[in-house]
Amino acid sequence: MSVIEKSQFEWVGANATEAEKISRPNTSYWRDAMHRLSKNKPAMVCLFVIIFIALLSIFVPVLSPYTISEQHLTHSDQSMFFTDPIDGHMHIFGTDSLGRDIFTRTWSGGRVSLFIAFSAVFINFIIGVIYGGISGYLGGSVDNIMMRIIEIINGIPYLIIVVLLMMVIPPGAMTMVIAYAAVGWTGMARLVRGQIMSLKQQDYVIAAKVMGAKPARIIGKHLLPNTLSIVIVDLTLAIPSAIFTEAFLSYIGLGVPVPMASWGILANDGSRVFQMYPSQLIIPAICISLTMLSFNLLGDGLRDALDPKLRR
Repeated sequence: MSVIEKSQFEWVGANATEAEKISRPNTSYWRDAMHRLSKNKPAMVCLFVIIFIALLSIFVPVLSPYTISEQHLTHSDQSMFFTDPIDGHMHIFGTDSLGRDIFTRTWSGGRVSLFIAFSAVFINFIIGVIYGGISGYLGGSVDNIMMRIIEIINGIPYLIIVVLLMMVIPPGAMTMVIAYAAVGWTGMARLVRGQIMSLKQQDYVIAAKVMGAKPARIIGKHLLPNTLSIVIVDLTLAIPSAIFTEAFLSYIGLGVPVPMASWGILANDGSRVFQMYPSQLIIPAICISLTMLSFNLLGDGLRDALDPKLRR
């Protein structure tokens, strides 16, 4: 066996190009989360459904030749795709017992229901984040007092509080927003408080305290942004609850006043003639169910997308 001489080897050194090569593209947390959300087909389908329903609720009442209170008693309780012999316009969802166009009333009701839900959830977000952030950051006796207040509010069924407020305050869309927001912020406050208490012991928060940062700056600049992903998921899951609450209150007659329309009012009107004209109940029921299901599935998709542990 021949001996291999040292001179036969050549030192090539380290490959600087390969050593500095980035194996995956540089991306931010939110960009990576949105990329993973786009890979979730059920969540993306639900997002498009929500956008589609929102666009119909915005534009159909504006572009429709009928209004929500316009009555044509000569052709009441007509079936779907009925064409008016007088003006030639089609009633896509038919007409109700007063001859009003159900298609226009459905999407006008969607506008009211979505407005109430989004407004109430937004107010809950503001109150809950501020209340929970202060309680979690200060801790001690302040936290105990603030949490006891939340427990007192949670000790009374929120529907009873909402119903009592709706009976005292004059009915209307803003009244429902105020009634729901008066009791719906406690869950958000608890969630934010728990996140703040787990984050306020982190090194970057301690460093900010040592550098003289005020509590308001620490909460707003360092703590709340790190709870934003969980808060967004909770907001997405809270919207279906607000939609159901509005529909329930409108169904029992404590919702928006006549002649305004909402999905709950349409369901109430349709339940009276369900045996003869089932479509008048099925249409608002499908709208409520489809919207709630879409928000729930989108919330599940956001929860998976915003979880750093699931990043590959």
